[in-house]
Amino acid sequence: MADEVRQAARYHGDEAVAPGMLDFAVNVRAGGPPPWLVERLASRLTDLGRYPRATDMRRAVDAVAARHGRPRDEVLLLAGGAEGFALLPNLQPRLAALIAPSFTEPEAVLAAAGVPFTHVVLDPPFALGTVPDDADLVVVGNPTNPTSVLHPADAILGLRRPGRIIVVDEAFADAVPGEPESLAGRSLPDVLVLRSLTKTWSLAGLRVGYALGAPDVLARLSSRRAHWPLGTLQLEAVTACCAPAAVAEADAGAVRLAQMRSEMVHGLCAAGIDVLDGRAPFVLLRVADAELVRKHLDEKGIAVRRCDTFVGLESGYLRVAVRPEWPRLVRELQEVLG
Repeated sequence: MADEVRQAARYHGDEAVAPGMLDFAVNVRAGGPPPWLVERLASRLTDLGRYPRATDMRRAVDAVAARHGRPRDEVLLLAGGAEGFALLPNLQPRLAALIAPSFTEPEAVLAAAGVPFTHVVLDPPFALGTVPDDADLVVVGNPTNPTSVLHPADAILGLRRPGRIIVVDEAFADAVPGEPESLAGRSLPDVLVLRSLTKTWSLAGLRVGYALGAPDVLARLSSRRAHWPLGTLQLEAVTACCAPAAVAEADAGAVRLAQMRSEMVHGLCAAGIDVLDGRAPFVLLRVADAELVRKHLDEKGIAVRRCDTFVGLESGYLRVAVRPEWPRLVRELQEVLG
């Protein structure tokens, strides 16, 4: 499979959302970025006639370093967390182990680059197990998309071996109150953490994120990168969203989101819908004939994420974002499921 890109690996939830639909398919903060962030980004529009400044880059790196208590040389700014996956072939792994079900971008990137990989498929409740001994790169999500499982940090660290790099996708870590089990604040020579700012801050159209890791690993990761990889607005967004006040706002939002998730899960379960346990700002459902259910919801103007594109979830699952309109989703699911 490593010599060709599996078509389903390039499918993303936004493809299911037509204008005017109620979007439960994409896990981005509803309502757009907060007004203060929009105003701050707008204040930099007059600077777009110049190349990104070194001072802006330094401010952004400093903000990330301070936010996670890491040295500056352990920070690499990214054009969205997904760019971190795009750079993985630069590490030249001999064999990558992809913990599945999980975000499919690593598979697509490694396949396109001709890097050998294998899927380590977990069965419900999706607890981590062993990976091939000869894998020198392991990719795991925490919390994992789409299962919503939050793995114990010790379980992830238990995958470490000499000569192996562990890549932890923490794109949704800041959506879990207190960020439990995060490795972002741990300086480890063989653990690379990828973070996204696009979900919590509703900046999917701007592409903002960063990587945290050992300086030599980050140097290898970025060795073939283009000059000026991030623009002025992206750098400003990183600086703004990693400031202490913004981090506190994000954590308060995570608390509210966790409460909403609990209410949503209770409503789904009360309606007789099978919900898998998790912590992320989305919920994995197990339903009979998921494709038919998804199509019926689509006809009702509700978009949900199909899961047959994820290795290990070929049928019988749907993923839904946590949104305040969840009672409507529950009602429509009850009607569709009879």
